[in-house]
Amino acid sequence: MDMRLSDQHRALSSTAREFCERVLQPLELEVEEHRGLPAGRRPEIREAVLEAGFAAINHSVENGGTGHNIFEQTLINEQMGRSTNGLWSCVWQPPICLKDATEAQKQKYLKPSCEGLTRGCYAITEPGAGSDPRQVKTSAVRSGNGYVINGEKWFVTSFGASDFIIVHTHVDNDPDRPTLFLVDKKAAGVEHARSPHFMHTWWSDHAEVLFKDVRVDESDMLGEVGQGFELTKDWFVEARIQIAAHTLGGAMRAAEVANSYADERQQFERPIRDFQSIEFMIADMAIELMAAKSMLYRIASEIDDGLDRKIAHGRVSALKVYASEVAGRVVDKAVQILGGRGYMRENPVERLYRDLRVDRIWEGTSEIQRAVIGGQIRKRGLDVYTGW
Repeated sequence: MDMRLSDQHRALSSTAREFCERVLQPLELEVEEHRGLPAGRRPEIREAVLEAGFAAINHSVENGGTGHNIFEQTLINEQMGRSTNGLWSCVWQPPICLKDATEAQKQKYLKPSCEGLTRGCYAITEPGAGSDPRQVKTSAVRSGNGYVINGEKWFVTSFGASDFIIVHTHVDNDPDRPTLFLVDKKAAGVEHARSPHFMHTWWSDHAEVLFKDVRVDESDMLGEVGQGFELTKDWFVEARIQIAAHTLGGAMRAAEVANSYADERQQFERPIRDFQSIEFMIADMAIELMAAKSMLYRIASEIDDGLDRKIAHGRVSALKVYASEVAGRVVDKAVQILGGRGYMRENPVERLYRDLRVDRIWEGTSEIQRAVIGGQIRKRGLDVYTGW
Protein backbone atom coordinates (compact mmCIF):
# COMPACT_ATOMS: atom_id res chain seq x y z
CA MET A 1 0.00 0.00 0.00
CA ASP A 2 1.71 3.17 -1.22
CA MET A 3 0.27 6.16 0.66
CA ARG A 4 2.78 8.71 -0.57
CA LEU A 5 1.59 11.74 -2.52
CA SER A 6 2.58 11.74 -6.17
CA ASP A 7 4.81 14.50 -7.51
CA GLN A 8 1.71 15.91 -9.25
CA HIS A 9 -0.23 16.02 -5.99
CA ARG A 10 2.65 17.64 -4.12
CA ALA A 11 2.94 20.28 -6.83
CA LEU A 12 -0.80 20.96 -6.71
CA SER A 13 -0.74 21.37 -2.93
CA SER A 14 2.31 23.62 -3.11
CA THR A 15 0.72 25.81 -5.79
CA ALA A 16 -2.46 26.15 -3.72
CA ARG A 17 -0.50 27.15 -0.64
CA GLU A 18 1.48 29.72 -2.60
CA PHE A 19 -1.79 31.14 -3.96
CA CYS A 20 -3.29 31.37 -0.48
CA GLU A 21 -0.24 33.14 0.93
CA ARG A 22 0.14 35.50 -2.03
CA VAL A 23 -3.50 36.35 -2.84
CA LEU A 24 -5.76 35.61 0.14
CA GLN A 25 -3.75 36.13 3.32
CA PRO A 26 -2.69 39.73 2.47
CA LEU A 27 -6.43 40.63 2.46
CA GLU A 28 -7.21 39.29 5.94
CA LEU A 29 -6.65 42.45 7.97
CA GLU A 30 -8.43 44.56 5.36
CA VAL A 31 -11.51 42.32 5.66
CA GLU A 32 -11.27 42.48 9.44
CA GLU A 33 -11.07 46.28 9.39
CA HIS A 34 -13.94 46.78 6.93
CA ARG A 35 -16.14 43.89 8.17
CA GLY A 36 -16.03 42.49 4.67
CA LEU A 37 -14.09 42.49 1.43
CA PRO A 38 -14.26 45.81 -0.41
CA ALA A 39 -16.03 45.25 -3.73
CA GLY A 40 -13.08 46.70 -5.62
CA ARG A 41 -10.95 43.76 -4.56
CA ARG A 42 -13.15 41.11 -6.16
CA PRO A 43 -12.07 41.56 -9.81
CA GLU A 44 -8.40 41.12 -8.93
CA ILE A 45 -9.18 37.96 -6.96
CA ARG A 46 -11.19 36.60 -9.88
CA GLU A 47 -8.30 37.16 -12.25
CA ALA A 48 -5.88 35.51 -9.83
CA VAL A 49 -8.15 32.46 -9.41
CA LEU A 50 -8.53 32.07 -13.18
CA GLU A 51 -4.80 32.50 -13.76
CA ALA A 52 -3.95 29.88 -11.12
CA GLY A 53 -6.44 27.38 -12.57
CA PHE A 54 -8.52 27.13 -9.39
CA ALA A 55 -11.88 28.19 -10.84
CA ALA A 56 -14.71 25.73 -10.14
CA ILE A 57 -12.40 22.86 -9.23
CA ASN A 58 -15.47 20.78 -8.29
CA HIS A 59 -17.10 20.78 -11.73
CA SER A 60 -16.29 18.96 -14.94
CA VAL A 61 -14.49 20.56 -17.85
CA GLU A 62 -17.64 19.99 -19.94
CA ASN A 63 -19.60 22.17 -17.51
CA GLY A 64 -16.95 24.88 -17.40
CA GLY A 65 -14.93 23.71 -14.40
CA THR A 66 -11.39 22.40 -14.12
CA GLY A 67 -12.35 18.76 -13.58
CA HIS A 68 -10.34 18.03 -10.43
CA ASN A 69 -11.28 14.84 -8.62
CA ILE A 70 -12.25 14.81 -4.94
CA PHE A 71 -8.73 14.09 -3.71
CA GLU A 72 -7.28 16.93 -5.76
CA GLN A 73 -10.04 19.26 -4.55
CA THR A 74 -9.18 18.26 -0.99
CA LEU A 75 -5.51 19.13 -1.45
CA ILE A 76 -6.47 22.56 -2.80
CA ASN A 77 -9.11 23.25 -0.16
CA GLU A 78 -6.74 22.26 2.63
CA GLN A 79 -4.34 25.00 1.58
CA MET A 80 -7.05 27.59 0.94
CA GLY A 81 -8.26 26.92 4.49
CA ARG A 82 -5.08 28.53 5.76
CA SER A 83 -6.72 31.91 5.09
CA THR A 84 -8.92 33.59 7.69
CA ASN A 85 -12.22 35.49 7.35
CA GLY A 86 -13.66 32.85 5.03
CA LEU A 87 -11.49 34.11 2.19
CA TRP A 88 -11.15 30.54 0.94
CA SER A 89 -14.73 31.00 -0.29
CA CYS A 90 -13.50 33.57 -2.80
CA VAL A 91 -12.03 30.63 -4.70
CA TRP A 92 -15.45 29.75 -5.98
CA GLN A 93 -16.90 26.25 -6.13
CA PRO A 94 -20.49 26.39 -7.45
CA PRO A 95 -22.78 23.99 -5.53
CA ILE A 96 -22.36 20.47 -6.89
CA CYS A 97 -26.11 20.02 -7.36
CA LEU A 98 -25.87 22.36 -10.36
CA LYS A 99 -24.37 19.49 -12.34
CA ASP A 100 -27.92 18.08 -12.44
CA ALA A 101 -29.28 21.25 -14.03
CA THR A 102 -30.87 21.24 -17.45
CA GLU A 103 -28.73 22.38 -20.36
CA ALA A 104 -30.53 25.74 -20.40
CA GLN A 105 -29.93 26.14 -16.65
CA LYS A 106 -26.27 25.28 -17.08
CA GLN A 107 -25.90 27.97 -19.71
CA LYS A 108 -27.63 30.55 -17.52
CA TYR A 109 -26.26 29.64 -14.10
CA LEU A 110 -23.56 26.98 -13.93
CA LYS A 111 -21.16 27.94 -16.72
CA PRO A 112 -21.06 31.66 -15.84
CA SER A 113 -20.56 30.62 -12.19
CA CYS A 114 -17.65 28.39 -13.16
CA GLU A 115 -16.09 31.36 -14.96
CA GLY A 116 -16.56 33.59 -11.90
CA LEU A 117 -18.94 35.90 -13.77
CA THR A 118 -21.87 35.09 -11.49
CA ARG A 119 -22.25 33.48 -8.09
CA GLY A 120 -24.98 31.47 -6.40
CA CYS A 121 -25.84 30.94 -2.76
CA TYR A 122 -27.80 28.17 -1.03
CA ALA A 123 -30.91 28.94 1.06
CA ILE A 124 -32.21 26.10 3.23
CA THR A 125 -32.13 27.06 6.95
CA GLU A 126 -35.15 28.88 8.42
CA PRO A 127 -36.21 30.30 11.80
CA GLY A 128 -37.80 26.94 12.64
CA ALA A 129 -35.84 24.57 10.42
CA GLY A 130 -32.17 23.68 10.45
CA SER A 131 -31.06 20.18 11.28
CA ASP A 132 -34.52 18.85 10.36
CA PRO A 133 -35.28 20.01 6.79
CA ARG A 134 -38.78 18.54 6.99
CA GLN A 135 -39.65 21.55 9.15
CA VAL A 136 -39.03 23.93 6.23
CA LYS A 137 -42.01 26.27 5.82
CA THR A 138 -40.95 27.96 2.58
CA SER A 139 -43.58 26.88 0.08
CA ALA A 140 -43.77 26.69 -3.70
CA VAL A 141 -47.42 26.67 -4.74
CA ARG A 142 -48.42 25.82 -8.29
CA SER A 143 -49.68 28.82 -10.27
CA GLY A 144 -50.26 28.63 -14.02
CA ASN A 145 -47.09 27.47 -15.75
CA GLY A 146 -44.95 28.04 -12.69
CA TYR A 147 -44.88 28.41 -8.93
CA VAL A 148 -45.17 31.13 -6.30
CA ILE A 149 -42.60 30.98 -3.50
CA ASN A 150 -43.18 32.36 -0.01
CA GLY A 151 -40.95 31.97 3.02
CA GLU A 152 -38.02 33.17 5.08
CA LYS A 153 -34.44 31.88 4.99
CA TRP A 154 -31.64 32.44 7.47
CA PHE A 155 -27.84 32.14 7.25
CA VAL A 156 -27.71 32.48 3.47
CA THR A 157 -23.94 32.54 3.16
CA SER A 158 -22.41 35.07 0.74
CA PHE A 159 -25.83 36.40 -0.30
CA GLY A 160 -24.34 39.86 -0.69
CA ALA A 161 -21.85 38.62 -3.27
CA SER A 162 -24.32 36.40 -5.12
CA ASP A 163 -26.48 36.81 -8.21
CA PHE A 164 -28.89 33.90 -7.76
CA ILE A 165 -30.19 31.68 -4.98
CA ILE A 166 -30.84 27.95 -4.79
CA VAL A 167 -33.98 27.86 -2.65
CA HIS A 168 -35.09 24.72 -0.80
CA THR A 169 -38.91 24.66 -0.72
CA HIS A 170 -41.80 22.29 -0.07
CA VAL A 171 -44.18 22.13 -3.02
CA ASP A 172 -47.72 22.83 -1.80
CA ASN A 173 -46.39 22.82 1.79
CA ASP A 174 -45.83 19.07 1.58
CA PRO A 175 -42.59 17.94 3.35
CA ASP A 176 -42.64 14.82 1.18
CA ARG A 177 -42.16 17.06 -1.88
CA PRO A 178 -38.95 18.98 -1.16
CA THR A 179 -37.93 20.85 -4.29
CA LEU A 180 -35.15 23.25 -5.30
CA PHE A 181 -35.62 26.36 -7.40
CA LEU A 182 -33.13 28.70 -9.03
CA VAL A 183 -34.18 32.24 -8.18
CA ASP A 184 -32.56 35.40 -9.48
CA LYS A 185 -31.58 37.63 -6.59
CA LYS A 186 -33.19 40.67 -8.23
CA ALA A 187 -36.50 38.88 -8.84
CA ALA A 188 -39.61 40.71 -7.62
CA GLY A 189 -40.45 39.67 -4.08
CA VAL A 190 -36.90 38.74 -2.99
CA GLU A 191 -36.06 40.94 -0.01
CA HIS A 192 -32.85 41.20 1.95
CA ALA A 193 -34.07 41.46 5.55
CA ARG A 194 -30.65 41.92 7.16
CA SER A 195 -27.12 40.57 7.44
CA PRO A 196 -26.33 40.10 11.15
CA HIS A 197 -22.81 40.35 12.52
CA PHE A 198 -21.37 37.03 13.59
CA MET A 199 -18.52 35.86 15.78
CA HIS A 200 -16.21 35.59 12.78
CA THR A 201 -15.67 38.38 10.25
CA TRP A 202 -16.77 36.90 6.93
CA TRP A 203 -15.59 38.43 3.66
CA SER A 204 -19.24 38.73 2.52
CA ASP A 205 -22.26 37.97 4.74
CA HIS A 206 -24.76 35.44 6.10
CA ALA A 207 -28.09 37.03 5.24
CA GLU A 208 -31.71 36.67 6.25
CA VAL A 209 -33.82 36.70 3.10
CA LEU A 210 -37.58 36.96 2.57
CA PHE A 211 -39.47 35.50 -0.38
CA LYS A 212 -42.81 37.25 -0.87
CA ASP A 213 -44.92 35.93 -3.75
CA VAL A 214 -41.82 35.27 -5.84
CA ARG A 215 -42.93 33.89 -9.20
CA VAL A 216 -40.76 31.30 -10.92
CA ASP A 217 -41.26 29.23 -14.05
CA GLU A 218 -41.27 25.47 -14.09
CA SER A 219 -38.00 25.77 -16.01
CA ASP A 220 -36.45 27.30 -12.87
CA MET A 221 -36.87 24.04 -10.96
CA LEU A 222 -33.57 22.26 -10.26
CA GLY A 223 -34.21 18.56 -10.69
CA GLU A 224 -37.76 17.33 -10.17
CA VAL A 225 -40.54 17.81 -7.62
CA GLY A 226 -39.59 15.84 -4.51
CA GLN A 227 -35.91 15.56 -5.44
CA GLY A 228 -34.78 18.53 -3.37
CA PHE A 229 -33.59 16.62 -0.33
CA GLU A 230 -31.48 14.19 -2.38
CA LEU A 231 -29.84 17.06 -4.24
CA THR A 232 -29.28 18.87 -0.95
CA LYS A 233 -27.69 15.73 0.51
CA ASP A 234 -25.21 15.66 -2.38
CA TRP A 235 -24.38 19.28 -1.64
CA PHE A 236 -23.97 18.47 2.06
CA VAL A 237 -21.50 15.67 1.29
CA GLU A 238 -19.44 18.04 -0.85
CA ALA A 239 -19.68 20.86 1.70
CA ARG A 240 -18.71 18.62 4.62
CA ILE A 241 -15.57 17.29 3.00
CA GLN A 242 -14.67 20.86 2.03
CA ILE A 243 -15.16 21.94 5.64
CA ALA A 244 -12.91 19.13 6.85
CA ALA A 245 -10.19 20.24 4.43
CA HIS A 246 -10.55 23.93 5.32
CA THR A 247 -10.50 23.28 9.06
CA LEU A 248 -7.40 21.12 8.72
CA GLY A 249 -5.60 23.85 6.80
CA GLY A 250 -6.59 26.51 9.32
CA ALA A 251 -5.58 24.35 12.28
CA MET A 252 -2.23 23.57 10.68
CA ARG A 253 -1.54 27.26 10.23
CA ALA A 254 -2.40 27.90 13.89
CA ALA A 255 -0.12 25.06 14.99
CA GLU A 256 2.74 26.39 12.87
CA VAL A 257 2.37 29.88 14.32
CA ALA A 258 2.30 28.46 17.85
CA ASN A 259 5.28 26.19 17.20
CA SER A 260 7.39 29.07 15.88
CA TYR A 261 6.35 31.30 18.78
CA ALA A 262 7.35 28.62 21.28
CA ASP A 263 10.87 28.78 19.82
CA GLU A 264 11.05 32.58 19.81
CA ARG A 265 9.39 33.46 23.11
CA GLN A 266 11.88 33.52 25.99
CA GLN A 267 10.90 33.23 29.63
CA PHE A 268 13.20 32.45 32.54
CA GLU A 269 16.12 32.67 30.09
CA ARG A 270 15.00 29.88 27.80
CA PRO A 271 12.44 29.27 25.02
CA ILE A 272 9.00 28.43 26.36
CA ARG A 273 8.95 25.18 24.36
CA ASP A 274 11.53 23.91 26.87
CA PHE A 275 8.72 23.80 29.42
CA GLN A 276 6.94 20.46 29.28
CA SER A 277 3.50 22.05 29.57
CA ILE A 278 4.11 23.84 26.25
CA GLU A 279 5.90 20.96 24.59
CA PHE A 280 3.07 18.56 25.40
CA MET A 281 0.48 20.94 23.93
CA ILE A 282 2.45 21.07 20.69
CA ALA A 283 2.80 17.28 20.70
CA ASP A 284 -0.95 16.85 21.18
CA MET A 285 -1.63 19.27 18.33
CA ALA A 286 0.66 17.29 16.03
CA ILE A 287 -0.97 13.97 16.96
CA GLU A 288 -4.48 15.22 16.25
CA LEU A 289 -3.52 16.92 13.00
CA MET A 290 -1.83 13.76 11.79
CA ALA A 291 -4.94 11.69 12.55
CA ALA A 292 -7.33 14.19 10.94
CA LYS A 293 -5.20 14.47 7.81
CA SER A 294 -5.02 10.69 7.48
CA MET A 295 -8.79 10.43 7.79
CA LEU A 296 -9.41 13.24 5.30
CA TYR A 297 -7.07 11.88 2.65
CA ARG A 298 -8.40 8.33 3.05
CA ILE A 299 -12.06 9.28 2.60
CA ALA A 300 -11.37 11.62 -0.31
CA SER A 301 -9.45 8.85 -2.05
CA GLU A 302 -12.20 6.30 -1.33
CA ILE A 303 -14.84 8.54 -2.91
CA ASP A 304 -12.73 8.85 -6.05
CA ASP A 305 -12.42 5.06 -6.08
CA GLY A 306 -16.21 4.72 -6.26
CA LEU A 307 -17.23 4.41 -2.61
CA ASP A 308 -20.96 3.67 -2.30
CA ARG A 309 -22.89 6.96 -2.03
CA LYS A 310 -24.60 6.03 1.25
CA ILE A 311 -21.35 4.85 2.84
CA ALA A 312 -19.67 8.06 1.66
CA HIS A 313 -22.43 10.09 3.32
CA GLY A 314 -21.82 8.27 6.61
CA ARG A 315 -18.05 8.52 6.52
CA VAL A 316 -18.05 12.19 5.58
CA SER A 317 -20.23 12.84 8.65
CA ALA A 318 -17.55 11.23 10.83
CA LEU A 319 -14.88 13.23 9.02
CA LYS A 320 -16.65 16.55 9.57
CA VAL A 321 -17.12 15.86 13.27
CA TYR A 322 -13.53 14.83 13.84
CA ALA A 323 -11.80 17.45 11.70
CA SER A 324 -13.87 20.36 13.02
CA GLU A 325 -13.46 19.31 16.65
CA VAL A 326 -9.73 18.67 16.22
CA ALA A 327 -9.39 22.13 14.70
CA GLY A 328 -11.18 23.63 17.70
CA ARG A 329 -8.81 21.93 20.13
CA VAL A 330 -5.70 22.78 18.13
CA VAL A 331 -6.49 26.47 17.71
CA ASP A 332 -7.45 26.74 21.39
CA LYS A 333 -4.02 25.42 22.36
CA ALA A 334 -2.40 27.81 19.89
CA VAL A 335 -4.12 30.77 21.55
CA GLN A 336 -2.97 29.52 24.95
CA ILE A 337 0.64 29.17 23.82
CA LEU A 338 0.67 32.69 22.38
CA GLY A 339 -0.97 34.09 25.50
CA GLY A 340 -1.99 37.73 25.15
CA ARG A 341 -0.66 37.90 21.61
CA GLY A 342 -2.96 35.06 20.65
CA TYR A 343 -5.91 37.18 21.76
CA MET A 344 -5.12 40.06 19.38
CA ARG A 345 -7.17 40.35 16.19
CA GLU A 346 -4.07 41.22 14.20
CA ASN A 347 -2.84 37.71 14.92
CA PRO A 348 -4.09 34.94 12.59
CA VAL A 349 -4.48 32.57 15.53
CA GLU A 350 -7.14 34.83 17.06
CA ARG A 351 -9.04 35.07 13.79
CA LEU A 352 -8.81 31.31 13.26
CA TYR A 353 -10.18 30.81 16.77
CA ARG A 354 -13.33 32.69 15.76
CA ASP A 355 -13.46 31.34 12.20
CA LEU A 356 -13.22 27.66 13.06
CA ARG A 357 -15.90 27.61 15.75
CA VAL A 358 -18.73 27.66 13.21
CA ASP A 359 -17.50 24.46 11.55
CA ARG A 360 -19.06 22.44 14.36
CA ILE A 361 -22.41 24.06 13.53
CA TRP A 362 -23.03 24.80 9.85
CA GLU A 363 -23.75 22.22 7.17
CA GLY A 364 -24.94 19.91 9.96
CA THR A 365 -24.00 20.24 13.62
CA SER A 366 -21.67 17.75 15.31
CA GLU A 367 -24.72 16.34 17.06
CA ILE A 368 -26.56 15.72 13.78
CA GLN A 369 -23.44 14.08 12.33
CA ARG A 370 -23.34 11.75 15.31
CA ALA A 371 -26.98 10.88 14.67
CA VAL A 372 -26.10 10.06 11.04
CA ILE A 373 -23.18 7.93 12.23
CA GLY A 374 -25.37 6.11 14.74
CA GLY A 375 -27.91 5.40 12.02
CA GLN A 376 -25.23 4.00 9.75
CA ILE A 377 -24.01 1.68 12.50
CA ARG A 378 -27.55 0.43 13.20
CA LYS A 379 -28.12 -0.33 9.51
CA ARG A 380 -24.71 -1.57 8.41
CA GLY A 381 -22.65 -2.30 11.51
CA LEU A 382 -19.45 -0.86 12.90
CA ASP A 383 -17.48 -2.00 9.87
CA VAL A 384 -18.59 1.16 8.04
CA TYR A 385 -16.16 3.00 10.32
CA THR A 386 -13.79 0.35 11.68
CA GLY A 387 -13.27 -1.71 8.51
CA TRP A 388 -10.55 -1.15 5.93
